[in-house]
Amino acid sequence: MKLRDNNHLVGYLFISPFVLGFLIFTLYPILSSFYYSFTDYNLFDAPHWIGLNNYQKIVLDDEKLTKSLQVTFTYVFASVPLRLVFALFVAMLLNTTTRGVGFYRSTYYLPSLIGGSVAVSIMWIQVFGDKGLLNSLLGLIGIHTSTSWIGSPGTALWTLIALSVWQFGSSMLIFLAGLKNIPTSYYEAASVDGATRWYRFFHITLPLLSPIILFNLIMQTISAFMTFTPAYVISRGEGGPLDNTLLYSLYLYRRAFAFFEMGYASAMAWVMLLIVAAITFAIFKSSKYWVHYEAKGEG
Repeated sequence: MKLRDNNHLVGYLFISPFVLGFLIFTLYPILSSFYYSFTDYNLFDAPHWIGLNNYQKIVLDDEKLTKSLQVTFTYVFASVPLRLVFALFVAMLLNTTTRGVGFYRSTYYLPSLIGGSVAVSIMWIQVFGDKGLLNSLLGLIGIHTSTSWIGSPGTALWTLIALSVWQFGSSMLIFLAGLKNIPTSYYEAASVDGATRWYRFFHITLPLLSPIILFNLIMQTISAFMTFTPAYVISRGEGGPLDNTLLYSLYLYRRAFAFFEMGYASAMAWVMLLIVAAITFAIFKSSKYWVHYEAKGEG
């Protein structure tokens, strides 16, 4: 009995760093932000309870928040599908046993490691600026323009979307793992029956890869809603031009640390949590119509 108690004590000691870290750095901030969302709090004075006023302002009175939601939804619903399509395309290209394919896989994954950094965001400014690489390449084919793609209201958000699509490496590796788990006998049987490449793709690859697509779709959607660094660096923290890169996370940051409205920012965070939860739930509910689980034979 004493030995077993000692084993339990050792186990508790090993998990204590995680438990303490979770309680101090995760659970406590979550509960604190929920409380602050019902208060008027500026970091310098004690929180003042105001009930649902912050949420009422979010729903009824904040036009800039409405604009940030429009920008964010455009960013998410454009960048996530494009990233997944591009990731699947590259994964299928790399799903070979060609010599040196490991090097190419590592190379294609590299942007996902550095894509969210400040340095890459600054590089993106140089690429899409008025004297950037894109305009120089267009000049080589006779299209001379001094447009700042990153400073134009019509194209600024799409430069952020392009940066997001460029970070397809993590999704690509997951797709690649899924492709390798599809038995080659399925493709061989379909080829014998005269199935075309497109038929095999839509009737074998996509159905058997659909659980992986679901996983990537959910993870990349959540990640897209949390995008902050590129928008902050490229717009210099302002969300310009004309608030066209004012992602929700950037606007939340400005409310919290530029205007010191911590209570209002906390309420915004909880609203975003509810939005992401609702979208994730909708994706899960829709999955029964398009996700194929081989064990059950149905989605």
